[in-house]
Amino acid sequence: MSESTTSNSTQAGNYFVSNYPPYSLWNAAAVPDALAVLDHPPADAAAPLGLYLHIPFCRKRCHFCYFKVYTDKPAAEVEAYLDTLIAEMRLYADNAFLGGRKPKFIYFGGGTPSYISSTQLKRLVESMRSILPWDAAEEIAFECEPGTITEGKLRVIKDLGITRLSLGIENFDDAILEANGRAHRSREIDRAYETARALGFKQINIDLISGMVGETPENWRECVRRTIALNPESVTIYQMEVPYNTTLFKVHGQNVAPVAGWETKREWVGYAFAEMEKAGYTIGSAYTAVREPQRNKFLYRDLLWRGADLLGLGVASFGHIQGTHMQNEHSLEIYQKRVAAGERPILRALPLSNDQRLIRELILQIKLGAVSKDYFAGKFGVALDQRFSEPMAKLAAAGFLKAENGTVRLSREGLLQVDGLLPEFFPPEHRAARVV
Repeated sequence: MSESTTSNSTQAGNYFVSNYPPYSLWNAAAVPDALAVLDHPPADAAAPLGLYLHIPFCRKRCHFCYFKVYTDKPAAEVEAYLDTLIAEMRLYADNAFLGGRKPKFIYFGGGTPSYISSTQLKRLVESMRSILPWDAAEEIAFECEPGTITEGKLRVIKDLGITRLSLGIENFDDAILEANGRAHRSREIDRAYETARALGFKQINIDLISGMVGETPENWRECVRRTIALNPESVTIYQMEVPYNTTLFKVHGQNVAPVAGWETKREWVGYAFAEMEKAGYTIGSAYTAVREPQRNKFLYRDLLWRGADLLGLGVASFGHIQGTHMQNEHSLEIYQKRVAAGERPILRALPLSNDQRLIRELILQIKLGAVSKDYFAGKFGVALDQRFSEPMAKLAAAGFLKAENGTVRLSREGLLQVDGLLPEFFPPEHRAARVV
């Protein structure tokens, strides 16, 4: 089990496992493999296709942020970036991997997608739709920072067909928001949520982070109370981590004293889940509580975790096409130059073996709390309790996991620390690999 599960203190490094194999194993030598995949028709023309659009602009850089974001770009450079994003989409319009498919799910991530103006957003969406129609999309998700949205912008977002609005609230206390470098304040939270609800958005998600700098048990309980009072369709809760490229690490070093320890963070998330269950929510994953889960789905997560194709557009964005991982250029200047030259701007890639695909789907899907043995037997021809007998026995002995009635299920204790348990399913050579 990883150090994060055995040590209470929060030390610098990445804890959250978002993919497999680790990103540090992706490499430039595999870029030709990625290009070949893009030029090959899909093995299954019915396989779902997703689209990720990276908007890398923010009002401020949060002290815990490790994403590719910019806080100093003038309007002209933002416009130029959006032009590049559209041009990149054109580069893929005739690639064989599309196979006549249209996106089933679309995700605007960042950065802060709501940072760009209403006019810019309309131009971006209309241009994208003209290149690759979105009429088959069942979900269009959009991340928002409360302080960047107005009623007018929310109307535009809704009119463009966004179905899932995700508000990055993180905490309701102004002092804690300030201490963590957040740009918004509590008054903007209330205004943004009330406006979105009045405009009739059918699915609103609220993001929270447990263990932020300055957070206390009393504050956390109040955050949970206020979240439940708002009654969003879903709530996503992350446990604070401190990757190496964050402001927190630069200021405090390896032992990040101001951030709550892992045991405390797990306890707080456990409290939040219990309170939300009392309020009628269902715990849908290690991070989410959902009201009416049969109606309020999250296709971006669920389909991607079952091997769907994802075309990632934008600087440093990640994609997954027909079993091959790929990431775009990390340098904005190089990314824009390559697109302008008519090149698909892939920086690094990694084609997965069948066993690596199996591990990837297992570690992602088990974050949902349970996986079906029949699913993996049918798709990969593998019996989970035989292929992973050693890690499953180890986690079962620790009380984190139980296999019964065709299902491998995590206990609540296991679910709350699942990211620290996942490397148990990795081959030994990958357990110590950096995730970035």
